[in-house]
Parts: sequence; structure tokens; C-alpha cells
Amino acid sequence: MKDGDNVGKIFCLIGKSSSGKDTISKMLLLDEELNLKPVIPYTTRPKRHNESEGLEYHFVAEELVTYYRKKGKIIEQRDYNTTNGRWSYCTIDDGQINLSEDNYYLLIATLESYKDLQNYFGPNNVIPLYVEIEDGVRLLRAINREKQQSQPNYEELCRRFIADSNDFSKHNLKYFGVDTYYLNENISECINNIKTDILSVMLETHPPNSVDE
Repeated sequence: MKDGDNVGKIFCLIGKSSSGKDTISKMLLLDEELNLKPVIPYTTRPKRHNESEGLEYHFVAEELVTYYRKKGKIIEQRDYNTTNGRWSYCTIDDGQINLSEDNYYLLIATLESYKDLQNYFGPNNVIPLYVEIEDGVRLLRAINREKQQSQPNYEELCRRFIADSNDFSKHNLKYFGVDTYYLNENISECINNIKTDILSVMLETHPPNSVDE
């Protein structure tokens, strides 16, 4: 699927772990003015205590991902060798996204999945929203979140924290064409800045009809 006559857009919320993406995503999806539709990805990792099936992810077995792959329905997939084994995350063409209609979608993505989505739906239809946060603040947030798990895994936390520094380097951001950053020092201000830019894209896509004088 490419650009064509599509009228919808996909906004990809991108950022390092514990940068606030989940909270920002929830607030944007609740904004009635934006009326964004969520895209629920799939994962084979275990569900965390504060997560719900079908809200943050569809938590599935590896066999289901294999089934969709054989059907050619995998839009993008990322596999991670964690301290608990291999975990997969993927976006599946399961009918959630229909850009031929006047719909705007929001999902959380990595740089690689953002690029895969662009390749699948067309570069003009997929827009990055990169959230930036100071590493010290991010590390404290990650530790506090991990403490709340029934079985905290600090080894995996450290692995992911270090991996993020490489994955989201300035070089990689530039390579993937991400040049706008949303600093999350104050989450309300950060959300407002993102909302302003989303509304701007919506206005460009569907400009108001001119009124005859």
C-alpha cells in the first residue's frame, strides 16, 4: 500500500524506554478534538501487571505471529533477545488501519518500525513524533516502574537502557529522517506541542473550505 489517494495519516510516537510514550499516547487518544484511533500492536512478551489485553498490546503466542507471517500480514516486526528469552513485537495488517477513509491513527513505534510503516503505507502517510527526555530522569522512571513488577528484572532494564542509547543516537535519528524533537520535561507542555503539530498536519490534509464572499 502506497500514498495514492489516501486521506488518512498514521502518527508514530517514538522515543527511548521510559520517555513517557505510554502516558502521552493515552492522553492524545483521549483528546476528542484530535479523535485519533489507536493501532494496537502484537507482542509475545509477558503482560505487565498494569497492562490489559487489547489496550497496550495484543499479548499472543509465537505461533500466532508465525501464522500472520505466512499470510503476508506482518507490516513490521522487531525481535529482541532479552534476559528472559526472545520477545517479538509487530504491527499486523488486521484491518485496524484504513487510510482510504478520513482517519488519523496513533501508535508507538521504534525507528525501524516507523520506517517499515512508511515503506508499507507510503512515506507521506506516516509521520514521526519523537519524544526526548534527559537520561537521568529516564533511568529513575524506569527503575521506579520496574519496582512495581511482581518480579523486577533490573538486568533487562539495564540492557534496554543501554540499547536505547545506541538505537536512538543522533546519527540514527538523522538517518531515519527524524528532525523534530518533543522535550518531555513538562508532560502537559510536551503533549500540547505534539497536539499543535498534529492539528497542523490535519489542517494541511483537509484545509477548511473557502467561503464565498
